[in-house]
This record gives sequence, structure tokens and C-alpha cells, in this order.
Amino acid sequence: MFRALLTSRLQAAFTAAGIALPEGFTPGVVIASDTRFGDYQSNAAMILAKQLKMNPRALAEQIKAALQVEDLCEKVTVDGPGFLNLTLSAGALAQRLSVIVKDDHVGVPPVAQPKTIVVDFSAPNIAKPMHVGHIRSTFIGDSLARVARFIGHKVITDNHVGDWGTQFGMIIHGWKTQLDQAKLKADPIHELVSVYKAVNAATKADEAVLEICKGELVKLQQGDAENLSIWKECVRLTLEQLEKVYGALDIKFDHYLGESFYNDALAPLVADMLNQGIATISDGATVIFSDGSVKPENDPFLIREKDEWKAAPCIIRKGDGGFLYATTDLATIDYRVKEWKADEIWYVVGAPQQLHFRQVFAAAQRRGVTTKMIHIAFGSILGPDGKMFKTRSGETVGLLEVIDEAIERARAAADEKEQGLSDAEKDEIARIIGGGSVKYAELSQNRLTDYKFSWDKMLSLQGNTAPYLINAYVRTRSIFRKLDGQVTLTDDLAITEPAERALAMKLAQFAENAHDLLDDHRPNLLANYLYELANTYHSFYEACNVLRSEGTVRNTRLTLCEATGRVLKTGLGLLGIQTTERM
Repeated sequence: MFRALLTSRLQAAFTAAGIALPEGFTPGVVIASDTRFGDYQSNAAMILAKQLKMNPRALAEQIKAALQVEDLCEKVTVDGPGFLNLTLSAGALAQRLSVIVKDDHVGVPPVAQPKTIVVDFSAPNIAKPMHVGHIRSTFIGDSLARVARFIGHKVITDNHVGDWGTQFGMIIHGWKTQLDQAKLKADPIHELVSVYKAVNAATKADEAVLEICKGELVKLQQGDAENLSIWKECVRLTLEQLEKVYGALDIKFDHYLGESFYNDALAPLVADMLNQGIATISDGATVIFSDGSVKPENDPFLIREKDEWKAAPCIIRKGDGGFLYATTDLATIDYRVKEWKADEIWYVVGAPQQLHFRQVFAAAQRRGVTTKMIHIAFGSILGPDGKMFKTRSGETVGLLEVIDEAIERARAAADEKEQGLSDAEKDEIARIIGGGSVKYAELSQNRLTDYKFSWDKMLSLQGNTAPYLINAYVRTRSIFRKLDGQVTLTDDLAITEPAERALAMKLAQFAENAHDLLDDHRPNLLANYLYELANTYHSFYEACNVLRSEGTVRNTRLTLCEATGRVLKTGLGLLGIQTTERM
């Protein structure tokens, strides 16, 4: 990675120049904002000049004189008030290009200190279908897990499904009194949802039905054989359906440890927290209050009302003895730390759960947990009208229906083009384009912002979409098809044209991007990079004839095409998007 190399050389230059760096300050190098002056730049001299009481430009010149980058840069200049600008040499870019086309990781180095990272994402509820609301957690979590694995971390993916709770009292009562076995066999989840809705409506109309449901739940919690059998069948049927959805999305989990898995750990956990004085009894409930160890504005157990800070305790056991999500989450943290030796735990969950996780993390830390816990929050998906994305009847849109619709639309688009493809080939291309389009429409967004769901935009061959990027990949492969495989790439490279250089430079940045996006857990940084790469490739393709060139020029341009194809395929793969050789 050029940036890492240049940063290391810059730090060595400060030492060589005899300039002592203030504690906590690390001089860094970034991609230049204006490439007319260079490829990379550093404003370290400008930052330090005040502290050292020096002229920033004079300090930059001093650093430049001590900087040893002759093997990487053809030019180093000091510009403006003290910017240090670095321009890579054609030889260094050619060398990087050779690495990209030969290396299985396309030039992306492994992380220096691998960690064990648990990624908790998707987390649908048992006996309910996955819907459009699961898109963000599922796609963001899968992509982050892929990237973390790719750069060398040990990643454990856990689908913490909602398989326990009060709704099962209603489902079990409905199973016993209203279930249609034929409908259950034809569409299990749809029938379970229908039964739940009918019983839920009945509980609101008749208090006696609600009491029956509560009784069924108590029997389940106490291990009643019949109720336990019904619950297990609900879990089995739902997991079968989930596997179909995840299979269609090419998403895999290492574990499906749902809420029920931690059931036996909850009472001992609460007892332990009471013994340690972390929790206390308040109005019959077991709660965690602020311990005053942090400022009120940073304390998750306080809330500001008018001009006063008031208690906002975390409840871990209700007065009736029932446990809550916070209790289960604390037990889950214990398991992940003790059994999986997690260095970090990432929770890919919507932004409305921010307070919940702040409290859970703080409570875990009071219990001595040192594992880093991160809530990776996200916004909402809106319909074209800017409201929550729903069907016309007001129902939540099913995730499988969204994928199927995207595939159908992609198939219709394939039928409009005559490319000599068989129906089977068109079906496969439609599957890749359709599924990839839905994923990319999500992953190209800043995860913290809401966005509007648009079929036309996501399936367009123009603009920042999956079809556009996949088409760029197809274009790289079409060149080699025209050569009928009769080509052997060599290290004889000479980057001379501006379009060649721009593409080589963009390709070299992939190694940096793959590491950078995990700093703030933002897959959209990778999506944006791939879009820029596709644009740069198209500009190169228009400016530099590949097939009619000869010798070193031809080998260089073919190598650029091969490197672009490899990076596009790898980058899209890290987003969970497959590619096709033709479309």
C-alpha cells in the first residue's frame, strides 16, 4: 500500500531531520485532493509548525530534504503554505500493477494484528418472514464480515434470531386451535403469521384468550413437552425458510444462536450482578443505575429532562420475574467472550437501538468485560414517496419478494437484448444482476442516512449501480474473449499515457480502501471506490486502444484490463455481489 509506505518514510524523515514529534502526533499521508500537484500529500508540517514555532514551508522543506522515497516517487514538492506533495513514479505503479495481477488478494496486504471478531447481524424473528426491514442489517453485516475476513481477521458470524418471548404463547395457542396443516405444509411462515395475527386479535377482544396464551407461555418456559415440541417445530420450519432466503442471497452464518440458547444463563447472571452491586432492586424490578463514573452527558443511565438529569435505568429483570433483551444480550456477550475469545463484537442493528446498546455495553464493562463492543447503526429504507417502504395494503414488503422482483425485471431487460444467449444463461445473468442490484442499492448508501428504494435506479446500466459495475467487469473480459485466450501477460510494463496512469493509480488504491472501510464500518466507501474505478476504466478504454496496440504498450494495456477485472470482481465479491462474464 503506497500510503502506508509513504507514511512510514515520512515518519522516518522527521527522525532523520532531528525533529521531535509531540506525544500522540503521527504524521500521515493522504490521497491528494488536487492531483495536479501530486498523488499523495501531507500537511504534517503545517500542523506542527505552530507547536515548533517554525515557518511551515521551511519545516516542509526540511522534511523533504530528509525524505527517502526515490524508489517510489518521481517528484516531491512543497506547495502552498507547506503542503508536501508526492508524485509516484511510473515504475512504482508498474510494479504494483504486476502484484495485482499475480496476487490472490490483488495486492491487499493482511492486517498487521489479526483479531477475532464476532459479527452479529440480520437477526430475524422465528415464525415471521424476513422483510425489507432486514435488508440493511443483513447486507451491511455480510459485507463487513467478508471484508474483515479478507484482510486477515478471524470472523465469526452469528445470527441471533428472535426465538423466545411472549409471542410464542399466542403462536402455541393458535397452533393447537386454529392451525391448518395443509397450509402449514404449503407455506409454513405464512400460516404461522396468519395464526399469530388471528390469536393476537382475539386476545384484544377477549381477556380470557390472553390469559390462555400467557398460560401456554408459562408452560413452554417450564419445559412442557407438548409446547416445547411445537416451539421446536416453529423454529425448524422458520430456519428452513431462512436458509432459502440466505441461499438466494449467497449469505452464510457460522452460528444461529438465538435468544433461547442463553435462557439458562439469565437467572445466574442477574444474581451475580446483584451480588456485585452492579444491579439493585427498584420497585420490584432488578435494574442498573448510573454509578457516576462518567459525565452526565456521556452516561447512558441518565436522561436530561428540562434542566435536570434524571435516572434512566436499564432493567434486566421485571417485577414478575421476566427477563428482557438487555439480560439476554449480556449473557450473549459473556458467551462470545468466554467461548469464542472475541476481541471485538460488532452489532449491525438499526439506529433506534442506540441507547439499548450503550447501556448493555456499559453494564458489560462494569462486569469486567474488556472486549471492544461496537454498535454499527443504520437508518431506514423509504418508499418512493419518502415514507416507510410498504405494500399498497400497508404490509411490510417481504425480502424474498424484493429479490424475486429484481430478478424478474433483470430477466425482462435481458430478453430485450439479442446477444445469442440461451434461456438458462439469461436466467443466471438475471439472478446475478437482480440480487446484486438490491445489495448494491443498499451498500452504496451511507449506512446512517435514510434512502429511497427505486427499482429503475437500481437496475439502470448508467450511474452508480450494480449493473454498471458488472458491465465494466464484462467489458474487461470481452477483450480477452476477442483474443481467444491467446495471450500471456509479462512484467514488461511501461505506463506512459495519462489514462494509463490514472487507471494504474486508481487500481493501487484498492489495497488502502479495503482496510479503510472498516475504520468506520462503511461499505459505501468500497462501493464508491468501485464506481470510480469503473469510470476510470471506461475513460482508459476510450482513450487507449488495447487490441490494435503492440509490444510493451499492448502488454501494459492488457495488464491494466486484467487488473481492473480482478479488482472489480474481488471488490464486488466483498459486497456479496457476484459477477458474470457476459450480459
